[in-house]
Amino acid sequence: MRIHAAFATIARAALLLGACALSATAQPAGQSQSPPGREVTIALGAPPASFDPHFFAHSPSFMVQQHVFEPLVWRDEQSRTIPALATRWEILPDGTGWDFHLHPEARFSDGQPVTAADVAATIARLPNVPNSPGRLTIYVQQVRTVEAAGPHTVRLLTNGPAPLLPENIPPVMIVPERIAREATTADFNAGRAAIGSGPFRLREYVQGERVVLERNPSWRGEPSPWSRVTFRVIANDSARVAALRAGDVQLIEIVPPRDVAMLERDPNIAVWRSPGTRLIYLSLDVSRDASPGVADLDGRPMDRNPLKDVRVRRALSLAIDREAIRRNIMEGQSVPAGQMQAIGLGVADPELRPDPYDPARARQLLAEAGWGGGFRLALAGPSDRYVNDEKILQAIAQYWERIGIRMRVEAMPSTVFFPRSAQRAFSAALTGWQSSAYEPNNIFAPVLLTEDRARGWGTVNRHGYSNPRVDELYSRAVVSLDQQERIRLWREAMRIAMEDAPVLPIHHQVNIWATRRGFTYAPRSDEYTLATSLRLTP
Repeated sequence: MRIHAAFATIARAALLLGACALSATAQPAGQSQSPPGREVTIALGAPPASFDPHFFAHSPSFMVQQHVFEPLVWRDEQSRTIPALATRWEILPDGTGWDFHLHPEARFSDGQPVTAADVAATIARLPNVPNSPGRLTIYVQQVRTVEAAGPHTVRLLTNGPAPLLPENIPPVMIVPERIAREATTADFNAGRAAIGSGPFRLREYVQGERVVLERNPSWRGEPSPWSRVTFRVIANDSARVAALRAGDVQLIEIVPPRDVAMLERDPNIAVWRSPGTRLIYLSLDVSRDASPGVADLDGRPMDRNPLKDVRVRRALSLAIDREAIRRNIMEGQSVPAGQMQAIGLGVADPELRPDPYDPARARQLLAEAGWGGGFRLALAGPSDRYVNDEKILQAIAQYWERIGIRMRVEAMPSTVFFPRSAQRAFSAALTGWQSSAYEPNNIFAPVLLTEDRARGWGTVNRHGYSNPRVDELYSRAVVSLDQQERIRLWREAMRIAMEDAPVLPIHHQVNIWATRRGFTYAPRSDEYTLATSLRLTP
């Protein structure tokens, strides 16, 4: 048994090393060399969690990995679904599946063609990645099986009608079958398994520091103007801006709102904006009697969790002045939120507005719930992931202090916060969720549905929320072939969830980038920072 296990390990390593060597040298016969290009350096505000494209449903990871790996379909700057590996797609006549037609020239960086078997093995891998803080199964939960329906056609058969499948799958990036079956996350991080069909291939990945990419000679499309792209992680806002002004980098993301006016006055800098789909919200523990961040006024743990009472949660929401946060902390670069989608985007309900700032009503609700004397609460969140995240944490803590709650803020690096959040280590936490799809199924499934790992529900439901009516409305919406009926169901489900208040929406971010003069950037609603969206000024 041990001999066979050792042989399998050696064989897997040899296979991956061979694939890596091929990716560094292979070039399809007859393909011309890429034209000369130049190097470019891009500063990121948050690091990828891994280079394994299936490890974590995490935007900073997806946006860097997307340069090397491709999904079947992708989204443009305005979140419209566009071709990627698939040139076209259509729903089956009975509605229980989709055919995706692969680009006939699609090749991995080792020169091998992309096939239906690669798609099937990729989807099969998603629920089996060890230690994932947030699985990608939410994007393919309706897929029953994957078949080859022709030389370049992949058929995704579903459990019943799945009208939203093309909107769901852009985060699912395809890898070769042998990689999907054998590779570990460590193999991807080391570059041994980083075999994709995108415009670049991985040269170097240093976790938390940098990612270096080079052109993929097997890329079927127009070669990038950049022969080499370096993503540098510069989490500190001031340092990121300073690097741009010094010319050390050519593009930065997550421009601090306080610096926008200054950068716009700089003749060497250009600023680019887009309304964003990123929601910043508070997650509240609504399910446990004893919650780790809740204590009585003397600091003793309690077996009665005030956050389980909807009146307390509504009080916490009414105590927050979202407009003041927008004006004073975000420098006007946010949109206060009362639901998970931004009004005017997707199917957001225009009548579901942010809660008003009403501390008097908040204190009244606390008294009605039996907590007029207050309690102690720890509020956790990242200090380096979202725009002004630590400042927002401090501001919210001050608002809650004013209604009689004794607060403690626990701001920490995102590399610490997210794994602890996945373990439900917090009673109240500031976090974010980004979904660019027109319909909010990829918001409901991970954040608001009852946790059910087998169905891919509740993968980031750290608050323990469960409402059978919301689950039912979701289940009806995702199989309805009538879009107007789906919109009605989505809005009803969102109203119920927001009334229950397991999460408290704060705002939607405005996405801001800045470049050196001589470069243009196509700003994106999904906040992705892509080398493919960066160009030299004509």
